[in-house]
Amino acid sequence: MEKRIGSAIILLENTDSVNSLNQAIFQHSNIVIGRQGIPMRDQGINIISLVLQGTTDEIGSLTGKLGKLPGVQVKSVLLKGNFIID
Repeated sequence: MEKRIGSAIILLENTDSVNSLNQAIFQHSNIVIGRQGIPMRDQGINIISLVLQGTTDEIGSLTGKLGKLPGVQVKSVLLKGNFIID
């Protein structure tokens, strides 16, 4: 299967889901290239940005798990093309 480069933006509104969120990301760490967290304490939310490289199935598996967590919203985008990166 071809690998794609993509990004996922995660909005965490419920801190009760932090452990489950981190566990899901860890389980898919083989497709995570980079991760950035931005706490917005004044608004009571946290934003996490992930840069991903994997098949559409692998990326969909991660974002699907994250989207099912309470108080978590996730949006992903994949770039067109087959990127061969070792």
